[in-house]
Amino acid sequence: MLTLGDQKIFYFDVGVYRTLRPTGPLDAPQEIEGLALETLVAQHLRAFCQLRRQGGSLSFWRTRSGLEVDFVLYGPDLFWAIEVKRSARIDRNDLAGLKAFGADYPQAERLLLSLAPEPMQTDGIRCEPLEPWLRRLTPTTTALH
Repeated sequence: MLTLGDQKIFYFDVGVYRTLRPTGPLDAPQEIEGLALETLVAQHLRAFCQLRRQGGSLSFWRTRSGLEVDFVLYGPDLFWAIEVKRSARIDRNDLAGLKAFGADYPQAERLLLSLAPEPMQTDGIRCEPLEPWLRRLTPTTTALH
């Protein structure tokens, strides 16, 4: 993933990202793996939007103060805000971007995808294990759970 001004640019394939990503002594493995996971989710969401009969757009959201939501999907029958975390433990700080997004857009469904083993709900935000959620995602999916 590259950030250019107000744009996030993901590689089209997580394998390409892993191959081309330079690494060195200043690169934390957690950062590299986190971006790889975001790239994988971006691939799935991009395909989801393209295959849906109703269409949909894929973007992200960031405040001036730096709060961010990784993915925002918007279409005639969906409005989703999705955050991706490469952790099995969900921290309240992980929800900050989704909480701020919900304050601005209360009609959006909000989801945190992580490596946690079980689904849960906290502060009105659905938290789902990433892999099973991606397996359930089909072009006919209209709800986050």
